[in-house]
Order: sequence, then structure tokens, then C-alpha cells
Amino acid sequence: MAGSVRVPSSPDSSPDSSPAPLWLPSPTSPQSGLLVIALTRSIHNQPCPPSFAPPRTQGHGSKLDRQLKEWLQAVGPDNSDEPNTPTSYPIGGCKAVIAPHAGYAYSGPAAAWAYRCIDVQHIKRIFILGPSHHVALPGCALSQCDEYATPLGPLKLDKKTIAELAATGKFEWMDQQTDEEEHSIEMHLPYVRRIFEGRSDITLIPILVGSLSFISEKTYGTLLEPYLRSADTLFVISSDFCHWGTRFGYTYFIPRHDLGVGEGHALTRGSSLGTGERCCSIDQSIERVDREGMRIITFNQNGKEEGGRTPRSAHEEFNAYLKQTRNTICGRHPIGVLLGAMTSWAEREVEAEEGSEGVGGECRLVWTRYEQSERVKDLRGSSVSYASAFVGLSE
Repeated sequence: MAGSVRVPSSPDSSPDSSPAPLWLPSPTSPQSGLLVIALTRSIHNQPCPPSFAPPRTQGHGSKLDRQLKEWLQAVGPDNSDEPNTPTSYPIGGCKAVIAPHAGYAYSGPAAAWAYRCIDVQHIKRIFILGPSHHVALPGCALSQCDEYATPLGPLKLDKKTIAELAATGKFEWMDQQTDEEEHSIEMHLPYVRRIFEGRSDITLIPILVGSLSFISEKTYGTLLEPYLRSADTLFVISSDFCHWGTRFGYTYFIPRHDLGVGEGHALTRGSSLGTGERCCSIDQSIERVDREGMRIITFNQNGKEEGGRTPRSAHEEFNAYLKQTRNTICGRHPIGVLLGAMTSWAEREVEAEEGSEGVGGECRLVWTRYEQSERVKDLRGSSVSYASAFVGLSE
């Protein structure tokens, strides 16, 4: 079998899990990024070279490595506008990150704000949860590959853990074509290889997440929570945020600053944007909708901090928010699985306080970066938003 060059291109699904014409970068689009990553798949210990590697992928490992290093080095409090930006990196006890998966020319810098948070010292196992862009999937699927090869070096898959998950009966298997074509997992591999440079003991568990119901997100979260709690395990949640524009089929717009996030409407060619201090520009409206989702997803484990919420309430409110705004957050289901896992974690902590064996510690989710690919001012434009966050554990 031969691997293939994969590039971000395909439709997504809408917040209610029905198909929607959401545009994602195509091979001929500038939003595909400056770099196409060639991956090799190895199935049943049979290594396979890429079936096609155009000139722009050949010999680009060192160039990519330098670029990732530059983006990671640029992360710091002096370069951030986020209110809760950490003052030092990495974050001790980082258990999970949320990071985008678009072309590196667009989302690579934003993703660095998630990967810089990871304390690699004790991590040996990485789960990558990415949304399915190419196949209709009611549940979640696992990879049959033994190894992923990236321009920065190979990454082994954790066959033992994958077999344990398969034995639950809750997972399907990705076929090779699906595995090769899904960029929501692929785009994270070079960053993983970069931050774990020189480590041969790192293993991956890629999970393709389908159009899950709220209940299914909780089910998969509960199933994965024991792995998340393990001291040697990190979760990477792959998601872009709002995909705005007619090419995405999403033009939700809040016309004034004094209106609530749920009081917007679809912008059409005949719509008036308005003028004056009370009026929102399109990019401001997009950011308001995104940041409301980010605010809702933010949790601390007991919900006692000012403005805080528990993982359970964050999950419930996020589900309601998606129904209200239909924001085109492509990784909403992987995020939902993370919130389901953290809900299970928090409930275990309550049991521990009531006398059962205590494990882990207090967790919180903190956003570190928000960007838009374009600051849209009229209906002719389009934009994809990128947000990065970490889930930190404090003893």
C-alpha cells in the first residue's frame, strides 16, 4: 500500500450534525498554506513510501522545523492580548490543548500558543482527536496504521491502547484512504514531533471524531477520561473556529454592539451593515460570536472561581450556544468529548472528597490565542478563526 500527499480540502458538518456547505481549503486555494505535508503510512509493519510528492514537499523538513521553532519562540506574555496569558512556559500539569488545523501559513502561529504550553517531561502518550471532514461518521474511528511519517521524523502509534479502545465496541476503523486524507489530525503531527524532538518513546492514538450527539460526546468522554488522567498522557483537541462567508454557507452577523450574541441574522446581499459607534463590523461580529463560545467552554473544575463554570455546565452551555448561533466550529465534537471527559474527571474528584481514593487535582481551561485569517468588512470576504487553549492541572 502507498501513502499519499494530503491537503486540507473537503466539506464539514453543521452544528446539528446535518451536512452543510462549509468550505475548507482546497489544493488550489491560498488557504491551503505554503506547505503540503507528505505522510507515509505503515500498515502491518509494511512501510510504504508516498505515492506522490511534488517538489514543494521534497527536502522541506528543515525549513518546516525552523518555521515551527520560530513560532514557538514567539510565544510569550509580551506578544499576547489574552487576559489570562501565562507569564511563563511550559505549563506544569498541562493535560490537554485545543489548537487549529488549517494550513500552516494561516494557523501555524496560533497553534504555537497551544504547543508551547505543553510540559513534555513526563508525557509519553498523545491522543489526537480530530473532526471528520471526509466521511460521514456517527461515532469515532481508530487508525489501523503502525506509524505516521512526517517531514520531521516518524511517530509510532500506540497499538496496545488502540486495541483496548477497539475492544470496547464503541469505535470503527478508518480505512487507509480516510486516514490519509484527514488533515485535522495530520496538521498536528509536525508540531508533536517538534516539541518531542529526539524522543523515540512517544506514541500516538489518533481518533477521528464524527457527528456525535451531546449524549455521545459524554459517552466517549467518560470512556477516555481514565486515559486523560494518566500522568504520562496528553490530549490534543483539533479545531478551527468560525468559518465565515458565503463559501462556507455561514454569514451570521450581529449588527450592533448592544445586541446579544443570539440576536444576529444571516447577512445577505441586500443587508445593511450600518454606520456609527453602535454598529458592528463583520470581523467584530465574528469575534463576538467566537469569544462567546470560548467564554462558555472555559471551566475550572469546581466552578468556584469568579465567572467560572464546571465542565458539566460548560458542556451543556456550549451545546446550547451551538444550537443558537450555529457557529461553524469544525472541532465542536472533539471539544465536546474533552468537556465530557473533564466532567467525568470532576465527578471522580467529588467522590474522592467524599472518601474514595483521591487522584489528580484541580483542572482549568485557559485560552492563550485568538486570530482571524482575514478581517472581513463586506460580504465578498471570508475568514476562518483560530483559537488555542490549554487544560492545566494544579495539585
